[in-house]
Amino acid sequence: MTQYFFYFLSFLAIFFAALVVLSKNPVHSVLYLILCFFSIAGHYILLNAQFLAAVHIIVYAGAIMVLFLFVLMLMNLNRDSEPPKSWQGKVAATLAAGLLLLVFTASIKGADALPSGNQPDNTVGLLTNLGKTLYNDFMLPFEVSSILFLVAMVGAVMIGKREEVSE
Repeated sequence: MTQYFFYFLSFLAIFFAALVVLSKNPVHSVLYLILCFFSIAGHYILLNAQFLAAVHIIVYAGAIMVLFLFVLMLMNLNRDSEPPKSWQGKVAATLAAGLLLLVFTASIKGADALPSGNQPDNTVGLLTNLGKTLYNDFMLPFEVSSILFLVAMVGAVMIGKREEVSE
């Protein structure tokens, strides 16, 4: 039964991710991305990582998507004021997408699959194991990501700040 839930959640995640890319309206893209995040949280629940599922929903679907919506509303996107896209930008985007596909393919090819008879351990999603791993093995990346979030927050404040015109 778990295998069917996995396939269903995988289909939903891929479907909503495709809708994010193909949607013309940026607000609809954000809403589809939220639905994609919910389907990914379902994968965490299938892996017995309930804490990660809850954090994923709270942080990504809650906080970050609300920030995306605020940015979209502040930018006031409409087709009349949008500059035309150059061919260099399209080539760069295609090249970046191709390199990303190459990295994904290489990482999937090098990954070891679980044998079909083994199920994940029940201690996978426990908070104590997550804390020990996060603060012992991954302390430096954790601190670097916190600095990155701080820089992003300062950048968002600077973008949202209006310049005063003195006469």
